[in-house]
Amino acid sequence: MREITQRGLYYDELETGVRYVHSPGRTLTEADNVLFTTLTMNTQSLHLDAAWAAGQPFGQRLVNSMLTLSTLVGASVAQLTQGTIVANLGFAEVAFPHPVFHGDTLYSSTVVLEKRPSGSRPGQGVVTFEHRGHNQDGVLVARAVRSTLVWARAAHEAAARAAPPGAAAGPEPLPPAVPDDDTHPVCSSGGHPRGAFAHEAPATAPHASGEATVPGSTAATAPTTATGGPGAEGRSGVGPGGGAP
Repeated sequence: MREITQRGLYYDELETGVRYVHSPGRTLTEADNVLFTTLTMNTQSLHLDAAWAAGQPFGQRLVNSMLTLSTLVGASVAQLTQGTIVANLGFAEVAFPHPVFHGDTLYSSTVVLEKRPSGSRPGQGVVTFEHRGHNQDGVLVARAVRSTLVWARAAHEAAARAAPPGAAAGPEPLPPAVPDDDTHPVCSSGGHPRGAFAHEAPATAPHASGEATVPGSTAATAPTTATGGPGAEGRSGVGPGGGAP
């Protein structure tokens, strides 16, 4: 019997200028928010202390913005990168233009902004995704631009055939930390050794404090500072939506 394995898309299958709409949406609950926040050692009162948050500009607790970001990217995996990605290279932009509250549903979509063959890893390519998340009312609540290293189909299938029985196909050994064909800055995210994917990493945006919004956003500009717990200071990508980490 012929078998069809669920997977994402290979480098040669991803199309620029196409919007990939992911499903299902994900309703973010109080339990999700409290569990994620405590698991990640975050003591931010804006996510945990209902009485204190009631006195803040939004009048209630906010969903942890890192949970929003993780869900935004995670929703794209089955359709785009399941089994076809080599590595996540980093995020160039992250913004939360509108708050997410308990009970809101996040609907995600992705556009391929650009793609290019890897200059030093044959059979792989660098793909830049723009992920967008809207709530149940169609309001933009999150946006992220990230770069990934993705297999080309023929190369991945060849690697799988060459792998020992029972072993998963993997990338070729890592190139030198400073190759001679690319000049992109070092990517140190995702747990990779510093310099391992230096030649593929995108230019990272400078860290900013306070508000950062998506161009064209009409979100309200309520204050986002908080004094009830650590971690409330302004951080890169925290917009008027109050997406405190």
